Amino acid sequence: MLEKEIEKKVCDYAKEKGHLVYKFTSPNRASVPDRMFVADDGDIYFIEFKAPGKTLTPAQDREKNKLSGRGVSVFVVSDVTHGKSVIDFMSGQ
Repeated sequence: MLEKEIEKKVCDYAKEKGHLVYKFTSPNRASVPDRMFVADDGDIYFIEFKAPGKTLTPAQDREKNKLSGRGVSVFVVSDVTHGKSVIDFMSGQ
């Protein structure tokens, strides 16, 4: 499955669960995660989507570590089942 197909299915699932979903881009910072999510309780988290078998670039890994180091939840998702489990986890289910 292509990365964009995984991303769409997971984002649609998150919306069904009541999460706000934003395409996240930063003009002055490359390699930020693909999507920002806001759960019902206000928790904010990020997901970087990857095609199956692909890994983070060194720049993406650095950005993930910067965010994680400040207590921000950042997930790397390469299949729909894992993506849905992240959404359920962040929903408290």
